[in-house]
Amino acid sequence: MNILINRNNYSVKMIVTLFLALILFAGCSKDNDPKKEDVPELITRVTLTFTPVGGGDAVVVTAVDPDGEGIQDLTTSGAIELEADKTYALAVELLNEIAQPGEEGYDITEEVEEEGDEHMFFYSCTNDLFSDPAGNGNIDDRADAMNYTDEDENGLPIGLHTTWTTGSAETG
Repeated sequence: MNILINRNNYSVKMIVTLFLALILFAGCSKDNDPKKEDVPELITRVTLTFTPVGGGDAVVVTAVDPDGEGIQDLTTSGAIELEADKTYALAVELLNEIAQPGEEGYDITEEVEEEGDEHMFFYSCTNDLFSDPAGNGNIDDRADAMNYTDEDENGLPIGLHTTWTTGSAETG
């Protein structure tokens, strides 16, 4: 009788285990998987392209941090030299050159445009260097005038595209 009871207990345990396994596997579904967390953008190259409105040669400057948050220093391609009394359209390009071209996470500009409602660029400049927008930028006060020419789905500025009119000063 002992042997028979053990076999019955074993059979009951086996059936319960199989039943629980079946429920566990049936409960797993890709629809219930958590959504992928947004990975912070790594920016290793910023290119500023100032294109004169009405024609002329663009002024292109870059800042490169080849290892992101690593130990290598940020380097720039030089000073931003714009002509006096001229309006420029500024385009900002952001890249993660640790990734390969074509890979997800390489073209950060595209990602910022797609997620425009989560991004906004603020600008700072030498006070009154530009006649439009005047002042020192909007990094210290979001309400300060800025000539954004792009916006997110909510009509709020992003700042990848702006316009700037230089003053009459020769240097700044």
